[in-house]
Parts: sequence; structure tokens; C-alpha cells
Amino acid sequence: MADPLPLSDLRIIAVEQYGAGPFGTQFLGDLGAEVIKIEDPGTGGDVSRSVGPFFVEGAEESVASLFYQAFNRNKKSVTLNLSQPAGRAVLNDLVGTADAVAGNLRGDVPAKLGLTYEHLGAVKPSIVCAHLTAYGRDGPRAAWPGYDFLMQAEAGYFAVTGEPGTPPARMGLSIVDYMAGVTMGLALLAAVHQARKTGRGRDVDISLFDTALSNLAYHSAWYLGAGHNEGRQPRSAHPSLTPCQLYRTADGWIYLMCNKEKFWRALCAAIGRDAWADDPRFLTFKERRANREVLTALLDEALSERTTADWMDSFAGSVPAAPLRDVAGALDNPFVSQRDGIQTAQAPGGVPVRTVASPISFGNDRLPAGPAPALGADTDAVLSAIGYDAARLKRLRDDGII
Repeated sequence: MADPLPLSDLRIIAVEQYGAGPFGTQFLGDLGAEVIKIEDPGTGGDVSRSVGPFFVEGAEESVASLFYQAFNRNKKSVTLNLSQPAGRAVLNDLVGTADAVAGNLRGDVPAKLGLTYEHLGAVKPSIVCAHLTAYGRDGPRAAWPGYDFLMQAEAGYFAVTGEPGTPPARMGLSIVDYMAGVTMGLALLAAVHQARKTGRGRDVDISLFDTALSNLAYHSAWYLGAGHNEGRQPRSAHPSLTPCQLYRTADGWIYLMCNKEKFWRALCAAIGRDAWADDPRFLTFKERRANREVLTALLDEALSERTTADWMDSFAGSVPAAPLRDVAGALDNPFVSQRDGIQTAQAPGGVPVRTVASPISFGNDRLPAGPAPALGADTDAVLSAIGYDAARLKRLRDDGII
């Protein structure tokens, strides 16, 4: 891109691991922020570096995990042992040059490691300390470990996912992790914006649990306002609007979303069933919902006359529809290529790694995809830039601090 990226003046110290935190800071790195991962030199760094089962053949060992690659593009890595006072002293020096510290540690850990505003505000009054925890940093669960699927179980997701009458099921993606990471990034930017005006930073708290509840959105409003406890719907249907679910075609399935009345009439015309648009059973969402089973059978019959691809050609631009794809089909979709949805970065060692592009673009410009860093790859450069000479770096390395 010709112009500087929007966050090119932002420096973030990221004490992060695994998925939720790194997913959020990756967006910030995509937008130009300098994201410096702090990783323990004695433990192999971010645990995601060792997560399999798939690795990049020929890549340097610390970056070979494809799981790690999915969460850490456009970042730097500095090894630093925060369990030692000398390591925390180095962290303080880095904080003096940064806008924010972001982490996704267990709720009781930030205070133990001196990562809260109470500690770091004395180093730099404008520093923002963003904490993504499982259940918050206070209260009875502060010391509990927590993960996405646990949140899905407790926050009701299992009860609204899958087919009625089957065992409870989670969503196939770690959506709570991803939403919490993005929410942390948004909150961090808001706090930095304020700190740059006032000169005073703050703690910012996001939890997986709170994010999971927030994602309930209208389901929570229906229960809190009307006492309705939503359950699972057949064929992944919308709970109140129809047609909005999977339907059978000659060779598989298609998902239709006629979530406006005009789309219902467009569908009737496209499948040659114009009379249905004025059928008293199907006039509005209310009647169609009351007669959903009848309508589903009729649509199955009509749509089974042609293949999914044929219907997609007929519906294009007039009826909201999508083919049913698996992960491979989703990524091999020609539309993804048309939108430059896959990018290639060079991993350390020169091995190409293909990843999904950032969903953010500016006009026709996709954000650049820098490689995920090798463990400690930037330690010397980052610390030298803040005044550490070669002798001091050697002492820190000999002592196991970096």
C-alpha cells in the first residue's frame, strides 16, 4: 500500500498465547501496529508453536506449526522470562516505549506478573493494559482456567446448535475465542485513543465468559424480555423467519435466506411457483412460520428438480442463497480467488505459507501479510533499539532472562 497503515504509530507489547489473544492482536498487526510478542525462552514460547498435527515441511521448527501460523502474522517475537525480576525490569523498559500491553492470561496472573495498570502506570502513566481472561480478574472464578468450548457449554451455545433430538453440540469454530480477541482489540484502541488525549491509561478487561453471553444477542433479549428459551431448529433454520434453512436439491443441499418479504416472492418466481406468493398459508413470515413443515416439504420437492449449482446460477443476485461446502470447498471456491482471499508469506527459512487474508481492506488493497516470527527472532533488534548494548544482551542471555 502506498499510504502508511492506520496503526503504524502504535506499539503493543503482547504477553499472549494460543488463540484468543493472538487472534485479536493479529488484526492490530495487520493494520500496521508493531505487535511484540513476549515469550518465555525456557518453555518454547507460545504454546501454539507446538500445536499439531500439521506442520510446514522445511520451516524453522518454532514456526512450523500451521496452528501457530494462523494467529501470528505481522508480529515480532522477543524472548523474556517474566518470572524473574530482571525480566520484569526489561519489560518495564519496553513499556516505556509502548502504547499498550495486551495479554490473555488466567485472571489471577496479570497482577502476579506486574502487568496491570497499578504496576505499569508508574512506568508510563499513559499505558493501556488490556486483559483477556476466562472469567475476569476478580470474583470467585478469577483463578479458573477457561477455554472456548467451556464457554459455549455454559453460555447456551450447545442448546441452540445442531439438530433437535441429537446430543448437545458445540459450534465447529472457536467463535468465543475469536470474538473475544476482536473485542479486546477494539477496547484497546478505544483506551489508547483516550490515553493520547488525557495522558492517562487504564486497565481494560474482556473475558471469554462475558463475550460468550454477549454473543447471545437477540436470544438473550427474547429470554430476558419475553421469557422465551430458544432451542435448536431443524436444518439449521432461523427460529422465526422462513424460508431460512437448508433445502434439498437434486445433488445435495442449498441454504436459502428469504429474510425480507421481497425475497420470498423472488424465490417463488425463480422456481416457477408464482402462485405460492399469494397462497394464504405463506403470505407473510407469520403464516409461513406456522406452516413451516408444509413449506419445507414443498420447497424440497421443487428444488430437487435441479442441482445446487443450477439453482445458484438462477438465484444469483435475486434470492439470497449459498451452496453447502466443507472447509476444503470453502477455500477452493473460485470466488475466494477472485477476492484475493488467500495470501502467501515467507516463513523463516524461505518456505511459503498460505493463509487466509485479513478481512479488512482499503479500497482494492488487501493488507500485507508478513510472516509469523520465529521464537525470539526480534529480541536483539528490539532491545538494542531501546539502548541495550551487546554486553548487556549477552548477560541477560547467559542468565536465562532472554
